[in-house]
Amino acid sequence: MSDRSLIAKAMIAALMTGVTNVSIDHGQTASAAATRFHLLDATIGDIASALQTRQATCHELVLLYLKRIETYDKSGPSLNAVQTVNPSALQEADRLDAAFRSSGPVGALHCVPALVKDQIDTNDVATTYGSIIFRDFVPQADATIVTRLRRAGAVVIGKATMGEFASGYFGSASGPIRNAYDPVRNASGSSGGTGSGVAANFAAIGIGEDTGGSIRGPASVGNLVGLRPTVPLVSRHGMFPATPTRDTVGPITRTVRDAALVLDAIAGYDPQDPITAEAAGHVPPSYTSFLSPGGLIGARIGVIRLPMDPKTDVTSDDYQKVRVVFDKALSALRARGAEIVDPIVIPALVERVNTAYDRNQFETEAAINAFLGEHANAPVKTLRDILLTGKVVPSRARSLMNSLGKSKTDLGYLEVLNLADDLRRDVLVQMANHQLDAFVYATFDHQPGVIASDVMTKQMVEDVAGRGNNRRLSPVIGFPAMTVPAGFTSDGIPVGIEFLARPFAEGTLLRLGYDYEQATHHRKLPLLTPPLRGEP
Repeated sequence: MSDRSLIAKAMIAALMTGVTNVSIDHGQTASAAATRFHLLDATIGDIASALQTRQATCHELVLLYLKRIETYDKSGPSLNAVQTVNPSALQEADRLDAAFRSSGPVGALHCVPALVKDQIDTNDVATTYGSIIFRDFVPQADATIVTRLRRAGAVVIGKATMGEFASGYFGSASGPIRNAYDPVRNASGSSGGTGSGVAANFAAIGIGEDTGGSIRGPASVGNLVGLRPTVPLVSRHGMFPATPTRDTVGPITRTVRDAALVLDAIAGYDPQDPITAEAAGHVPPSYTSFLSPGGLIGARIGVIRLPMDPKTDVTSDDYQKVRVVFDKALSALRARGAEIVDPIVIPALVERVNTAYDRNQFETEAAINAFLGEHANAPVKTLRDILLTGKVVPSRARSLMNSLGKSKTDLGYLEVLNLADDLRRDVLVQMANHQLDAFVYATFDHQPGVIASDVMTKQMVEDVAGRGNNRRLSPVIGFPAMTVPAGFTSDGIPVGIEFLARPFAEGTLLRLGYDYEQATHHRKLPLLTPPLRGEP
């Protein structure tokens, strides 16, 4: 049995007394009772209301989420979404309860259980980066984003499983991550544990990292909202790097409003990540100010129909199933008052976006070496050391080896930058010519693939990024993008649509996504992780 299971079992055995009666009437008013708290798909606002009306304490709420993790993560559907449960989660909940009794909520995320991708340092929970090499590694300091979450009152309930060193949906630390709606399928990557865990209500909110689509992919296949911010908006300090010019951190949530509230807590300048200085002047008092009915009225949205993945099979039944959902989404946008420009053609889009993405292997080694060099207690110190252990899953080791010996001084790096600059210019030209607020496209043109039995040992994994992957445009050109639920295929698999806007236009994405969400309400619970006995 894993350390995570043992810790969770011990906490639950010791503290589960009376859990079936956790939604106790502590004297709430008739009005409060009429809006009784429901744990499943509880929002940040629902949790705040439950605490305020004394329908539950923070301790009781955290205990309920721990019970769901224990029941469904390594048994039942065995989603494998949680790498490590935070052994201090209940103590943190008790601290927050004491603060609440004394002076009220400590912040906007008071007692909101969060799953944080295990790529992000926590000084009280092991941080594996998806690799068995770091199984027992506990960083000496929290990442900036964790500090900010905790300052806002969030409880880091656990670390979410991830693709090894931020690629794919499996790693040597955990094995494959499974989709909450169909566990034989993958949960996308590399923030798949965050996505699957939030979808299954193992936490109220999640934090993912996105280099090439790792927030938006898990959100799309998990019937969730996933926001990839403009790179300088959120600090990456304390996050294991992949490609620093593309790496960013953002929310995976069940509603657009919750994504806005999490972004409020984490956005802004951090001296420990100097690139965030560019965010100064771009952070509003609250991103929730963009959320109002009618946000789509008069918005001009350009449709990118051309598949950006050259392996997309437009003749397949699978593609057609996704296309039906996407076309219905466009109809809903029109019905809500948006002006749809369909299609928008960007010259040589497929070739340029994939060439610019695939050829950028020049930043990785130096970034990893610098990051590990800042961790005095890290078990290895360089990318070369990592590979020499022989413990990385074969397909990920193969891709990492391609970065060895490369640096930003290589001439090939200039080619990558020029390709990205040219594509960025052409995207802006199309937005200007058509007076667009945003683009829209399917996050994936295919459903998530079935997990192969030999995925952990294969040198090459065809579906490591997801077939029909349209996520690369945003990181290549540096624009923010947000995936929102668009419905389900006839197989019952979630489909996401993705909005892309100009740099620092997160407010635009939230405005469009919120109005679409309110008009459609596509979020549905996974059938495989139903309420447990006694859940409020």
